[in-house]
Amino acid sequence: MHIAPYDNQNRPVVDADNTTVPLNYFNIVNLKEGDAFDYRVPGYETCIVPATGTIDVNVEGARFENLGGRVEDVWDGEPEGVYVPTGAKAEMVCKSDSAEVFVAGAKFDEVLEAFAVRSDELDLVQYGSDDTKTHRKIKHILGQKQHGKVGRLLVSELFTVGAGGWSGFPSHKHDTDRLPDETRHDETYNFRFRPRHGSGVQMLQREDGKPGDAYHIVDGSTICLDRGYHPCCVLPGYEMYYFTILGGLSQRSLIQYFQPSHADQLETIPGIKDMIAKFK
Repeated sequence: MHIAPYDNQNRPVVDADNTTVPLNYFNIVNLKEGDAFDYRVPGYETCIVPATGTIDVNVEGARFENLGGRVEDVWDGEPEGVYVPTGAKAEMVCKSDSAEVFVAGAKFDEVLEAFAVRSDELDLVQYGSDDTKTHRKIKHILGQKQHGKVGRLLVSELFTVGAGGWSGFPSHKHDTDRLPDETRHDETYNFRFRPRHGSGVQMLQREDGKPGDAYHIVDGSTICLDRGYHPCCVLPGYEMYYFTILGGLSQRSLIQYFQPSHADQLETIPGIKDMIAKFK
């Protein structure tokens, strides 16, 4: 499902118990200096990530100051985040001229402890190549390093490296719990392009060997993925970023099932097996 960019007025873009991706939650919060915003999502653990700007965060008395520092856009420095336990009340206050803040969530019953992820605590992965048109960088905010502190939520930022190319290839899916071959993880993306008038395509093939769907994605597009194989690409001459939310049904670690007709491409893309291992 494609959700075109719109002014969500700080209300969830993907609310709890969404019909397409019930395991995910996603909000975009825009603030001016001094503005405060608070929220609580019963039944969901969440993560607060400033796309741009700097905020202070208070999670029921646990305070995390000066989170984030990017000014121009998501390419302007490293991300930071705060993990918010299931159902906890979180408040953010804008400390910069303005801030755009992503709130990612996954359905989870247990209540853990709040913590911050600073820029020096990210899991960084770079793989692919210019020759294979698959060169990209992943910045895991809630990744492998935080595995024992988080329930079912994985949060990352993905960047194409260079101008143009593919991401999420070889085509894969993760819509069925059938261990050890695959896990059910709902997935939500929010895309950005540089320059902003760039765009791309999100493919979604629900059955191997049969035609699927394609969505024209632009700066600010949100994609919700419930099932099917889902590579995406950006036009030549542009860079693409997408904020990624994964919520597991029965476990946090993601096991991707690669489309049989393209699985041999795993042997052609440098570093891709290291990338796969990082989604834990």
